[in-house]
Amino acid sequence: MKIFGRLFGFITGLAVLLCILITACAFRPDFSREIADFLFPEKKESAALETGGTPPVWDAAAVGYQEDKAEEATDDPEEGERPEAAESGEEADAEESSLTKKAGMEEEIASDYRAPDLSEIVTPEKVSGRAGYQQIEGQQEQVDESAAREIQSRLDTGYTGEGLEFDALYYPYYVMLNEKGRRVYCQIYANANELYPEFAPVEAVTAEELKNIFSAVYNDHPELFWMETAYAGKFVRGSGCVEIDLKFNRTAQDLESAQARFDEHAEEILAAAQKLSDDYEKEKFVHDVLLERIDYQLGAAMNQSAYSALVNGETVCAGYARAFQYLMQQLDIPCYYCTGYAGESHAWNIIGLEDGWYNVDTTWDDAGEGTYDYFNRTDADYADSHVRQDMSVYLPSCDGETYRGLEQTSADSLRSLEETGVALDKVFADMQGYYADCHAQILQSGKGNYTFYSVIEGEEMLDAWYEACQNRRYREAYMDDAMEQIGAYSCEIRFEVEPLQEGRYLIRHHVRFD
Repeated sequence: MKIFGRLFGFITGLAVLLCILITACAFRPDFSREIADFLFPEKKESAALETGGTPPVWDAAAVGYQEDKAEEATDDPEEGERPEAAESGEEADAEESSLTKKAGMEEEIASDYRAPDLSEIVTPEKVSGRAGYQQIEGQQEQVDESAAREIQSRLDTGYTGEGLEFDALYYPYYVMLNEKGRRVYCQIYANANELYPEFAPVEAVTAEELKNIFSAVYNDHPELFWMETAYAGKFVRGSGCVEIDLKFNRTAQDLESAQARFDEHAEEILAAAQKLSDDYEKEKFVHDVLLERIDYQLGAAMNQSAYSALVNGETVCAGYARAFQYLMQQLDIPCYYCTGYAGESHAWNIIGLEDGWYNVDTTWDDAGEGTYDYFNRTDADYADSHVRQDMSVYLPSCDGETYRGLEQTSADSLRSLEETGVALDKVFADMQGYYADCHAQILQSGKGNYTFYSVIEGEEMLDAWYEACQNRRYREAYMDDAMEQIGAYSCEIRFEVEPLQEGRYLIRHHVRFD
């Protein structure tokens, strides 16, 4: 009997203790989480990995990213909880004010970028109005459960993009998304590639999540030149998106032919750029060629695409930036599409070179005669004229110095012929005279690694010189014979062009003869 009495007393005490514990948990939910974390530490670790931690940190010195240690979140939702999908047009709750949480993005993409105050932005007169960027527009339609069931019976997921991976160095907007967002990103990318316009999402996403995922695909992939900046989504309250509709421009009607024209124009530039020795020279060459070939036209067709710039030769800031981004990507140089405000909505680029990141605005450089005023500039240089917005604020900060301001900028700072040390009789207005001078200078210097100079005069002469370089006509014009006469069996050559006063251009020929 004593044993039963002790057992009854133990059970009664345990019940009282359990009641006290339950009461404490009811009034202190955080206390229950602490107990759960103590009893099940492996679940705590798993939940921390699912809900965030710190994502890749951009490392400008390495032009890449490094993983940082995750900090424990203190305000994440309970495991298994999911916020309700936002209604079309519904205001977000104050608790969900963080862009990253609402957008389906990682908790934080580390960047030292600090946006200047919009009131301090001043647009220089000579570039005023040279913008034209159209923001991403998502048409959001709310449907009821009956309509949702009809959609689900009619649509499939199309091409899911399962197995696709995107390198963080070249596709930064992909990295900004969480795992759910990345799956929908791959699906949108795959369906856009296949011109599959309507499909059911592989993940339930809110209207704002979908907008940021679509923006990420669009910003990362200038090669999808047939994609419009608009899309549509249908949503069910509490269940998220049930249909995604992509929109394509007129090139999609005969994409094979449009792709061939796009590739032809791009390859013409790339073939010449790939012969240059380093990333900076390739970047500068592409910058200069785009300024030469493109005219700024606010009413240009498909002006948000790289196609409008490379094929049609008429575009706005978005076309300039996406063409520059595409060509740099093809040259294996990380280059990002950056959007924001510069007196009005505007687009430019961020490029990674050996020592860090730089801003490049080819649209503004193409004002007037074409300059380098906005070529390879830091965030500090852009602070009074450009402000990043939306997801672009998470791109790496631009603070590179090695390649900043190497080129002459405005016409007022151009050197004179006298300052170059080149005599007037070394200025050529025809290709035959230029070729003869190059031939003579090589024979005089012979084998070795050195630089020689020539000056050409007039834009027509510059155009002829560019065409000759791209077609490698210099080989039969003077190089082959010169090599034979100096006894060289191999040659490397790299060109640099510096605009001078009075419409002249100094050509630097960096050569190596062995």
